[in-house]
Amino acid sequence: MVEKALFLKNSPLQNADVIQGIVFDIRKYSIHDGPGIRTAVFLKGCPLSCWWCHNPEGQSTKIEIIKRENRCIHCGECLSICKHNAITQIGDQILLDRAKCTLCGECVEECYAEALELIGKRMSVEEVIQEIKADLPFYEQSNGGVTFSGGEPFLQPQFLHGLLIGCHQLGIHTAVDTCGYASWSTIDSLRQDIDLFLYDIKVLDDTLHRKYTGVSNKLILDNLRRLSKLGAQIIIRFPLIPGINDNEEHVRQLANLVKSLPQVNEMDILPYHSSAINKYNSLGLEYSLEGLLSPSDEHLQEIAHILEESGLNVKIGG
Repeated sequence: MVEKALFLKNSPLQNADVIQGIVFDIRKYSIHDGPGIRTAVFLKGCPLSCWWCHNPEGQSTKIEIIKRENRCIHCGECLSICKHNAITQIGDQILLDRAKCTLCGECVEECYAEALELIGKRMSVEEVIQEIKADLPFYEQSNGGVTFSGGEPFLQPQFLHGLLIGCHQLGIHTAVDTCGYASWSTIDSLRQDIDLFLYDIKVLDDTLHRKYTGVSNKLILDNLRRLSKLGAQIIIRFPLIPGINDNEEHVRQLANLVKSLPQVNEMDILPYHSSAINKYNSLGLEYSLEGLLSPSDEHLQEIAHILEESGLNVKIGG
């Protein structure tokens, strides 16, 4: 069992080389994913499909291939290497048929322009911990640590648990950035190994939440109340999306909810930005908020003021 894992001579965890998960990114020196300088580990797969998601490559639980049109130099090497006829050329366009693609990765290896890339890598707990260990001096100097994000980390509970234990055995502060949509039994089984929850609250109206994320928010809010009641360290993260959740009535309702919780450390406003559009195009996905502008600084300050009036500790940005 992961719970009984012990340090081995050459491995942070017993069976750490056996327990595996799918990671789609590891970002070093992050300052927007919790306190101090952090390493952010992004686990693949999410039960939500938010219209504004800035990590669409993290939604699917499967490894995917992306094609960056702006990097393609139309050399044709991928055409000759693909054995499955998943890549074709029509005029000056090179097209990728994702239905035929087997994700063998041969075209990726051949593409020296790096227009093609596999997103998602199966890694063991030990492999991830080794990457995390390299930044120990930065955590110590800045009171930082590791943040597990995604996607939704709780979709890979055994893998996440192994990573959390490995970090704590090294004395590293742990945070989990979560949408909260997971069974309480899963969250409860891991919560004592999580030093900080970065907890997303998007829309309070359940009908609108279903429309914009694909799921009900009832489980999300129930889990938040339970965690707060148990004294968990929580930072509420509020993605501010113009025209969807930025009206005054909703913001005041959100303030009342957060104020009613027994334990919340901070509330972060995360302003919408459209920088993920290229990711959607690279994945062959449609972007639902095409043309939506980021909120103005003035509007952000107005939202922050409403929240601060309720006595909340508010920060703009992660």
